[in-house]
Amino acid sequence: MDLHQRSRIHSALGDPGRLQLVDLLVAGDLSVQELAADLEMPGNLLAHHLNVLEEAGLIERLESEGDRRRRYVALQRNALHGLIAAASGCLGTVVFVCSHNSARSQYAAAYWSASTGEVAASAGSDPAPRIHPTAVRVANERGIDLSAAVPTGYQSIVGVPDLLISVCDRAREGSLPEAKRRLHWSIPDPVRTGRISDFRSAFAAIEGRIGYLASAR
Repeated sequence: MDLHQRSRIHSALGDPGRLQLVDLLVAGDLSVQELAADLEMPGNLLAHHLNVLEEAGLIERLESEGDRRRRYVALQRNALHGLIAAASGCLGTVVFVCSHNSARSQYAAAYWSASTGEVAASAGSDPAPRIHPTAVRVANERGIDLSAAVPTGYQSIVGVPDLLISVCDRAREGSLPEAKRRLHWSIPDPVRTGRISDFRSAFAAIEGRIGYLASAR
C-alpha cells in the first residue's frame, strides 16, 4: 500500500461516525437500514460516510441476492490489516446457514471445524438433495472433504446455538432459526453460475472471515 492510499484510509477513519460504522461491520455485514438504526444516524449523513469509506476502499456495497432492493455493506478487511480491533467474546456453539445447504454453509462448518478443532453445524432453509459437485471439488482442493456431507434443514439444529451465521442473503432475509447471537456474511452464491472460479472465491471469502472470527476463541 503506497503513502497516498494509507493517507486516504487514515483520513476516512478520522471521523467518529465512520469509525463507528467500521466497528459495526468488523464481524459481519449489515444492510444500510440496519446501520442507520444502530447508529441513529440520518440517511443523508450515513450516505455521505458510506461514500467516503467506499472511495477509500474500506467497504463494498452488495446487492442482495434475495431482496434486490436491499444493499449489504461489507468491510474490506484487507485494507485495514493491523488497524481493526480483535474479535471479542466466547463464541460457543456455532451454526452456519444458507438456503440450500449445498455449498457455502457446508464448507463454512467444515472449515470452522478443521481450523479450530471445534465442531460446527450447518443447515438450510430449503435443503438441496445433495452437495453441489463443484463444492465438493473445490473443498477438496482446500483440504476439506465434503464427499459424505448431506444437506439438512433447520430442524436438524440441536438446541439454541450461541452463534448463528447466515452466509446467504435469502436465508438472512427469511425466517432464521433461534440463536443467542446472529451474524450475516453476504457471500455470493456460486451455485447460481456453477463456475469453479466463483466457488473458489466464495470459499476464500469464508476462510478469511472465519480466520478473523476464530481469533476470539
